[in-house]
Amino acid sequence: MNILLIGSGGREHALAWKIHHSPLLDRLFIAPGNGGTRPYGEHPDLDVADHGAVVEFCRANEIGLVVIGPEAPLVAGLADDLREAGFATFGPSAAAAQLEGSKQFTKALCERKAIPTAASGHFTDAAKAREYITMVGAPIVVKADGLAAGKGVTVAMTVEEAHAAVDDCFDGSFGSAGAEVVIEAYLEGEEASAFFLCDGKNALPFGTAQDHKRAYDGDTGPNTGGMGAYSPAPVLTPELEAEVMQRIVQPTLDGMAEAGTPFSGVLYAGLMLSADGPQLIEYNVRFGDPECQVLMVRLESDLVPLLLSCANGDLAGQSAEWSDDFALTIVMAAKGYPGAYEKGTRITALDALYDDQIEVFHAGTEARDERIHAIGGRVLAVTSKAPTATEAQQLAYYAVEEVNWPEGFWRTDIGARAVEREKS
Repeated sequence: MNILLIGSGGREHALAWKIHHSPLLDRLFIAPGNGGTRPYGEHPDLDVADHGAVVEFCRANEIGLVVIGPEAPLVAGLADDLREAGFATFGPSAAAAQLEGSKQFTKALCERKAIPTAASGHFTDAAKAREYITMVGAPIVVKADGLAAGKGVTVAMTVEEAHAAVDDCFDGSFGSAGAEVVIEAYLEGEEASAFFLCDGKNALPFGTAQDHKRAYDGDTGPNTGGMGAYSPAPVLTPELEAEVMQRIVQPTLDGMAEAGTPFSGVLYAGLMLSADGPQLIEYNVRFGDPECQVLMVRLESDLVPLLLSCANGDLAGQSAEWSDDFALTIVMAAKGYPGAYEKGTRITALDALYDDQIEVFHAGTEARDERIHAIGGRVLAVTSKAPTATEAQQLAYYAVEEVNWPEGFWRTDIGARAVEREKS
């Protein structure tokens, strides 16, 4: 089977790495890919924003499955156009992708289906949003309604901080994503992520993870797209996973189907495990980055049949096998990220790191003259797998220290909570 994978981040490198191992694969095309995906497939000169060109490429190359990695092409309707042209596609329709594309869309669904989530207000006017904050008080959470690359959320501990976050949204800091805001009650508890493969009707649990959003140690500094993650999430017990399926995920699938917008693809539930049980923080409609990296190194099943089952609507009866090992990934980012950073710096000493316990997934890199250069904010995801959280953390940090990239930085406490749990 010929497969087209769309995207260029660490998530897509991890997917390419896993798909490459499938016995069903004949040719893998990756568009646009990055500096680390070259060993796994061909990289055609294809403008993925030109849906007509993507469809024609699929026809010319007899593509049997298209896997769409990032959220933006999904919200733009690429999956719709590919399905209309007759191609099996992993990823939701534009209408179903509104679960991530609009936080207010998801809030309305939660209200309709009695899905547990934080109380909230929706605003298109900055003055009214500030009035609401003043009335409710802090702590409080301010979210840009649209896609903001994981950076449009402010957990404000003071009213003044919340007002500033509203101003940032309406002043254009997040582009069109901030034209509307959702303001939520602050939830107490521990955050975790649960993933589910979906075919429009059925959902298959597909691993758990915990990530580290803040830029600096101790969960300080600005929000980022993610500075590291580990899997499984020890806090998400089998009993809690079952509760998430019953109270959150299945009602979501039912509600989407009832609305005529069935959800097919991967549903990524960001959860707060509160004293009242699991609460939905938000949905993403694609694999997380860097959560995908730790999921892929733990997945023992062939990924391709599972993705095909989602695309073809026949997921019922499928299962996924997982390693009992713990996986941990550390993101190496360009100094200055998530603000301004230098581009084009060279990275060396990567080749010696690849073994059966370490994988280095690229994100913001490109290969020039057989050399790797950093061109993005989050650049590498150094990923380990070991029997315990402590061993995985030690391995990953050993590997990070071996990378020669003076212009990079990383957190030094990825996985600390899991290691502490292991000691207790």
